[in-house]
Amino acid sequence: MARVLKNWERLVRATLEREHLRDAGQGHARRPSGIAGAVQLPPSLGRATNIDAILQAADEIQEEDPHVARILCEQAYGMAQNLDPNSEGRGVLQFKTGLMSVIKQKLAKRDGGRIDRNRDIEHLWEFYKLYKRRHKVDDIQREEQRWRESGTFSSTSLGDALGMKKVLATLRALVEVMEALSKDADPDGVGRLIKDELRRIKNADATISGELTPYNIVPLEAPSFTNAIGLFPEVRGAISAIRYTEHFPRLPSSFSISGQRDPDMFDLLEYVFGFQKDNVRNQRENVVLTIANAQSRLGIPVEADPKIDEKAINEVFLKVLDNYIKWCKYLRIRLVWNSLEAINRDRKLFLVSLYFLIWGEAANVRFLPECICYIFHHMARELDSIVDHGEANPARSCTAESGSVSFLEQIICPIYNTMAEEAARNNNGKAAHSSWRNYDDFNEYFWSPACFELSWPMRRESPFLLWPKKGKRTGKSTFVEHRTFLHLYRSFHRLWIFLVVMFQALAIIAFRKGRLNLNTFKILLSIGPTFAIMNFIESCLDVLLMFGAYATARGMAISRLVIRFFWCGLTSVFVTYVYVKVLEEMNDRNSNSLYFRIYILVLGIYAALRLILGMLLKFPACHTLSEMSDQSFFQFFKWIYQERYYVGRGLYERMTDYFRYVLFWLVIFLCKFTFAYFLQIRPLVSPTNTIVDLPSLQYSWHDLVSKSNNNVLTIVSLWAPVIAIYLMDIHIWYTLLSAIIGGVMGARARLGEIRSTEMVHKRFESFPEAFAKNLVSQQTKRMPFDRQTPEVSQENNKTYAALFSPFWNEIIKSLREEDYISNREMDLLLIPSNRGSLRLVQWPLFLLSSKILLAVDLAIDCKDTQADLWNRICKDEYMAYAVQECYYSIEKILHSLVDGEGRLWVERIYREINNSISEGSLVITLSLKKLPVVLQKLTALLGLLRNEKPEEKGAANAVYQLYEVVTHDLLSPDLREQLDTWNILARARNEGRLFSRIEWPKDPEIREQVKRLYLLLTVKDSAANIPKNLEARRRLEFFTNSLFMDMPPAKPVCEMMPFCVFTPYYSETVLYSPRELTVENEDGISTIFYLQKIFPDEWENYLERINEGKSTGNVEAEPSNNDLELRFWASYRGQTLARTVRGMMYYRRALMLQSFLERRSLGVDAYSQSDYLTTEGFELSREARAQADIKFTYVVSCQIYGQQKQNKKPEAVDIALLLQRNEALRVAFIHAEEVGADGKRQFYSKLVKADINGKDQEVYSIKLPGDPKLGEGKPENQNHAIIFTRGEAIQTIDMNQDNYLEEAMKMRNLLEEFRGNHGIRPPTILGVREHVFTGSVSSLAWFMSNQETSFVTLGQRVLANPLKVRMHYGHPDVFDRIFHITRGGISKASRVINISEDIYAGFNSTLRQGNITHHEYIQVGKGRDVGLNQIALFEGKVAGGNGEQVLSRDVYRLGQLFDFFRMLSFFFTTVGYYVCTMMTVLTVYIFLYGRVYLAFSGLDEAIARQARMSGNTALDAALNTQFLVQIGVFTAVPMIMGFILELGLLKAVFSFITMQLQLCSVFFTFSLGTRTHYFGRTILHGGAKYRATGRGFVVRHIKFAENYRLYSRSHFVKALEVALLLIVYIAYGYTDGGAVSFVLLTLSSWFLVISWLFAPYIFNPSGFEWQKTVEDFDDWTSWLLYKGGVGVKGDDSWESWWDEEQIHIQTLRGRILETILSLRFFIFQYGIVYKLHLTGKDTSIALYGFSWIVLVGFVLLFKLLTYSPKKSHDLQLVMRFMQGVISIGLVVALCLIVAFTGLSIADLFASILGFVPTGWAILCLAVTWKRVVRSLGLWDSVREIARFYDAGMGTIIFAPVAVLSWFPFISTFQSRLLFNQAFSRGLEISLILAGNKANVET
Repeated sequence: MARVLKNWERLVRATLEREHLRDAGQGHARRPSGIAGAVQLPPSLGRATNIDAILQAADEIQEEDPHVARILCEQAYGMAQNLDPNSEGRGVLQFKTGLMSVIKQKLAKRDGGRIDRNRDIEHLWEFYKLYKRRHKVDDIQREEQRWRESGTFSSTSLGDALGMKKVLATLRALVEVMEALSKDADPDGVGRLIKDELRRIKNADATISGELTPYNIVPLEAPSFTNAIGLFPEVRGAISAIRYTEHFPRLPSSFSISGQRDPDMFDLLEYVFGFQKDNVRNQRENVVLTIANAQSRLGIPVEADPKIDEKAINEVFLKVLDNYIKWCKYLRIRLVWNSLEAINRDRKLFLVSLYFLIWGEAANVRFLPECICYIFHHMARELDSIVDHGEANPARSCTAESGSVSFLEQIICPIYNTMAEEAARNNNGKAAHSSWRNYDDFNEYFWSPACFELSWPMRRESPFLLWPKKGKRTGKSTFVEHRTFLHLYRSFHRLWIFLVVMFQALAIIAFRKGRLNLNTFKILLSIGPTFAIMNFIESCLDVLLMFGAYATARGMAISRLVIRFFWCGLTSVFVTYVYVKVLEEMNDRNSNSLYFRIYILVLGIYAALRLILGMLLKFPACHTLSEMSDQSFFQFFKWIYQERYYVGRGLYERMTDYFRYVLFWLVIFLCKFTFAYFLQIRPLVSPTNTIVDLPSLQYSWHDLVSKSNNNVLTIVSLWAPVIAIYLMDIHIWYTLLSAIIGGVMGARARLGEIRSTEMVHKRFESFPEAFAKNLVSQQTKRMPFDRQTPEVSQENNKTYAALFSPFWNEIIKSLREEDYISNREMDLLLIPSNRGSLRLVQWPLFLLSSKILLAVDLAIDCKDTQADLWNRICKDEYMAYAVQECYYSIEKILHSLVDGEGRLWVERIYREINNSISEGSLVITLSLKKLPVVLQKLTALLGLLRNEKPEEKGAANAVYQLYEVVTHDLLSPDLREQLDTWNILARARNEGRLFSRIEWPKDPEIREQVKRLYLLLTVKDSAANIPKNLEARRRLEFFTNSLFMDMPPAKPVCEMMPFCVFTPYYSETVLYSPRELTVENEDGISTIFYLQKIFPDEWENYLERINEGKSTGNVEAEPSNNDLELRFWASYRGQTLARTVRGMMYYRRALMLQSFLERRSLGVDAYSQSDYLTTEGFELSREARAQADIKFTYVVSCQIYGQQKQNKKPEAVDIALLLQRNEALRVAFIHAEEVGADGKRQFYSKLVKADINGKDQEVYSIKLPGDPKLGEGKPENQNHAIIFTRGEAIQTIDMNQDNYLEEAMKMRNLLEEFRGNHGIRPPTILGVREHVFTGSVSSLAWFMSNQETSFVTLGQRVLANPLKVRMHYGHPDVFDRIFHITRGGISKASRVINISEDIYAGFNSTLRQGNITHHEYIQVGKGRDVGLNQIALFEGKVAGGNGEQVLSRDVYRLGQLFDFFRMLSFFFTTVGYYVCTMMTVLTVYIFLYGRVYLAFSGLDEAIARQARMSGNTALDAALNTQFLVQIGVFTAVPMIMGFILELGLLKAVFSFITMQLQLCSVFFTFSLGTRTHYFGRTILHGGAKYRATGRGFVVRHIKFAENYRLYSRSHFVKALEVALLLIVYIAYGYTDGGAVSFVLLTLSSWFLVISWLFAPYIFNPSGFEWQKTVEDFDDWTSWLLYKGGVGVKGDDSWESWWDEEQIHIQTLRGRILETILSLRFFIFQYGIVYKLHLTGKDTSIALYGFSWIVLVGFVLLFKLLTYSPKKSHDLQLVMRFMQGVISIGLVVALCLIVAFTGLSIADLFASILGFVPTGWAILCLAVTWKRVVRSLGLWDSVREIARFYDAGMGTIIFAPVAVLSWFPFISTFQSRLLFNQAFSRGLEISLILAGNKANVET
């Protein structure tokens, strides 16, 4: 039996070890060690006990005393057994089994002897006493007591502090086990001793428990001896401010206070309202930090018992409750306080704390800010009544019938449950928005006083809380998101009215031939009816699109709709009637113009009224007057003119800003309408008149609509493309002007002043002063300096250099850690500290390298005076610096080396040289030609002195040789003779004492000078190309350039605004695994190979760093450490979470450095004068770390981290590693656990950090009302974790971003912008510049990088100022945290409608009177998509999101409530951009369908012959404009301007030409199609969704079938349709200029066709390699012919894919629209039938009918030829025979028809041209009405015809690709086109190697 047990133990241990090895391989390649690593504690056991801590303690002491470790393990096993004796919990049985195996293994080490467990307690007691003595625990406790009494303690290193924490953790575990075992101990023996010890510990347990109690930032539950935050006076004052006083109601004795702290306000709120304990703990810290930071800005309290200023309390109070105050004012209800002066500071803090506690536990209700105001309003009233009593009692609203008190259950859950039921109705985003209430609908319920009908406690039967009934719509609130393009008109009707009215006016002037007289004026007045009718249309849309909200909307809102409808209707009827009478008067010569006068009067009054209302509501100067007016008459008209919402009030800017953007748009209007009049409208006047006056024309087809209507369709086909361009070309003028304005503003902001390494070199001398001015706080500047420098200017320069050097050096070190520079480059780039006694500024060596050698050459060649020589040297200022530094450094080094006579010689030599310099006789005193010899000897000496190991004999010899050379070669004969006869020196030389004793340099300053002087003398090559790495150059250039840009001065760290960085994460790559790095694709290319070729210099630097054994992280040295470093190196070059975390943690590093140098002393760190401005050990300073932690936090919201841990996903292990390496990192995640037998799940929002052992430590766990994901995933992920953020600002960062240390240093400057003057409102979002770091991956990545960079720099620069419409376009903007968390958060989350969640934060901020700015002196890295498919998916997601924005209430309100000019800016920079993009593509269709109509009808030739004019000037202008937009020229204009500004003109031209050669126009044309397709489809049918683009490196070939699936419907079908139109036009159209004219007219269309069809293959890696082409064809045919079925994905089967492509057509409205759009394809057959030779000039409608008979016949033949019976074998033979006969008969019949009738071969091709689009139209209709077709039994036939069409389209696309693949050079050219040259070379080598390898294996 023993043998069996032993084998079982071995099996268990082997299994556990294998599992953990596997996990480590997938994760961070670290093998878990010890007991805690061998067994995994289940969550069910970990929450209730300290088992994990006991096992960790056993780990710590198992080497020291295995016996005690065994005792601890047995106690842990016993605790687990007591908790779950039947092992029912998940993972409990495995844990017990593994732990028992470990325990038995411990027993096995006892030589098989039995253990006397009766002695365990004595052994444990002895070990406990020994452990306390060894680790001096009593001394620690005494030190802690002294700290409590004095507030300061002695300096201990961070390593000591961490060691102390581990000791205390182990000690606490020993105490717990002793306490458990002491119950069975001898009460008179060791038991009594243990009880006495336990009693003593409980009385003074602060040290142990304080260090081990989990906390986030501030240890509030128990004071921490190792965390210095508790010493900060402002923190102590904030804790004191919330402390419980005798004035508060008494808490019941049964209420327990958690931790070792005094009771405070939060305890009362927890008891009264039943808030969760962890919510209370979380918000307690939040409030303490908020108050402490508010106080620190006003001044640090200096008294012994710090107090918070009343001003700080008021600031926090007013900011937190600002939205509540505005809400009460809007609803005209009383606040819960009478006035600010009437409430004391305690009441203010109570209210702030209550608000934060409500918000912290509100879960999804946080998206309802006014709902939170409602809850707060009533709970604050309850609190008032409770606080006024002597005893605290639970609040009635939060008390259940059972008596339990729970805010979550009683307040939040009812609201959440209703929202969850509504969200369930959206059918995972597929249901219409109008059929369910979203977050905005729920929130807007509280915008009306009717919300108080909900009562308090809330009535469960209230309409607000009613659950939706099945099949019945729930009423919306104030807006209904109907899916229709009409929203574009409704939201921006002023724009469309303006464009139509201006077009009408210009057209009237043009048709009147420019004559401006009374009649022309009267005709121009026709714009009045146009304006009135279009306004009436808008009011009709208001009524129509509010359907679905009438039952629940406010009565006032409905009344306004009705009044406006009748008002606009009557106005339009009246104005139109009067104008008709005016026209009649024009024709009546005897008229007295009565109606004209009435019309003018009416128009004048109406225009004046609109103007007055418009000015009062939109004009900034009049807006205050509008708000002040209380006249009901005026208020009525104001209400009719503009709806009143809670949001959107006060959308005006100051007058200067207003005039700026008005002037901007006036310039655009001038350009646009001048262009429109002279090049679009006027050239069409004459052709239009001619066509109208033409007699009846002969049509070549059976005309149905154009008889006796003056050829109206011809005129439409002529004007339509021009009108389409007219509607969209305003965006072109906007683009051009914004590029110019943006360029000028950028130049004024000094962007691009330093854009090369040469400029960095030239201006380096000015960097320290600029740095000190902008980035160094006054506190640092006030620090004392070494005052040994005599000259004032030199002193200032040296002071600035001393301030600059520690920061610059840290930047250079960070570049080295990131492997952007080598060790040699680092040495050359570092700047000396400039703290020594050397008289001049010491510059970095890269500025001075080779300067000494050049100066020596000048000296050798010198034949002039000393002054001439010095002038030549000074022409290069850095050469002069190098000479002076070399001269003074040699003196100082020699002076420190020698003593006695040797020192006298040094002093004599320098005295003589100084005298000769002052006399100007240096060239006489010294033989300059001997300088190389002197330098040679000096270099040899310095080479010896550089060594750490003293070599005094060799150094003495080297000094003597230097003495000989200087004395006998360098000096003049006279001076040489004087020195030789100098008695003191001669005696010492003769006696051998001269230089016999050398003082080896030990002073750090001297050693630094020795090393520097050696490099100064030996570095011979120029440092002009240092650093070599382009990224390092770019970063240093931008950083140094930014020093001269305007930015707020830096505050001391203690006074800066605190902020948090916030990153949402789902399941993207955290770290690349070894397998991901080494696995090869089909070309033999691995990711690591790819990275080595793309970043060769960084790879070399990495190898250099690793070979030295250095490590960038705090990872223990293990054999696999280099593998881990390799994974980090690769991950830092991808778009991974690891890269993002490293970048964001630079903020903390920068703050620690800045705080360390500011020397805010609290008695924590001992600073001395000699330490001044040294950065050594700044990362270990506890005071600096604590100061940084107060000001900066980083929360990563890893939504499914809990699931990943449970499933042992590699991402979980990698996230845990990031937590270990970054102590300030916090991870929030959603934890779900099953409760009860029904499997119901409870959800928790958790925050974890790494504990002292590197394991996850749970800080907070807050229960949620249910599944938090009711809406879009990312904003819900942000919302659940935002409660764990801290500070007053929050920077939103995606997990594909990066940051840099030098940029992090500017963060406190940026945060000061919140207090800057940026308009009439303070900023609420600070826009930040981005640098796209993925531009070097491929040409496509470069295109995207340039396009994105243009938008995030120049584009957003103009949007912010002068246009004032910048929104939040994604990360890395910085939010005013308090402003946004009290107004709904940093994004919106309603399903589908808020798919572009980020931009809604900007909309919300603007609507709620926020202000969004943009700043470019700081930048953050950003990754972008790098492959065409990734880019297409991303652009599809954005375009779909913009389609949803069109439907949204936010866009509607901004479009309605902005003034006219700001509305224009808003439209053309958001949804208008996509509208204009779509219009660009539609122009092609409009033009070609118009031309095809003219060609089919035969009118083009008839008109050309009779009119001799066709308006080609206007058409050419329109088509040229369209073509330039299509190929991205106007997209490139801002890009080129940005290039010119930041790179220079030559580089800009070169970059633009390179982009064109790399076919960027093809890419931009293709992107045009992507945006158009997804934007249009979203508005028509919906279907916008998050599309995972993948953020890896695109090094794989995309198969043909995959590209076909992705682009078939978005690009290929549309391109083939355009191609068909072009073929028809060239076949049947007529042009005056023949083929040349045709080509010029259709060039843009052909370019579009080629781009849309072949771009996916041009930009596909190895897209034209023959072998891949063959494989692609096989894969495509297999996919095409594979049958679908249940569970078969679209990637595997054409049938499944085809079904998926039809999902978007869901509604009847969508089917009707699709039907209407599909009808256009029937024109081909109708037109071609009448163009056949067979039909001649017959135009009978019967011909068209006969063509349908022929088509039906062909369909039947197709069905017959493809029919395949499945059952009978004999029938199959018969059918095959019949099919063969029919095929032959068909061919023969066609031949006979061609031979004996008028049908020609051309007619056959023409018939195909006509029937193919008709078949496609039938297919589209069949798909649209799928249910009808399926009921008729025709669905299988439709599917086969559809397969045939897809096969045909694929063949058309595949054929050219296959032909080009025959030529090997095409593939080579493509590789050069797609990737940079280094990778292309690597690619070819890899292919060769793969080929050789394959041959060997064969």
